[in-house]
Amino acid sequence: MNVAADIVVALGAYAALGVVFALAFVTRGAQRIDPAAHTGTPGFRAAIFPGAVALWPLLLRRWWACGREPAHGRDA
Repeated sequence: MNVAADIVVALGAYAALGVVFALAFVTRGAQRIDPAAHTGTPGFRAAIFPGAVALWPLLLRRWWACGREPAHGRDA
């Protein structure tokens, strides 16, 4: 297999994982990272979807970090 085909396969896998992540992120993850996103409209969720697909590793890290920290107002 040549290098160009390997790059295309890698980008396709990255995009496929990004779409799966973005579906979960726009429904649940965005509101965990930013509580103001809880009241986000369907248009807002559609607007952040492409960015979530492209930046899914960074957003996953932030979402993961929010799950380990105490929620605002619930710390001692």
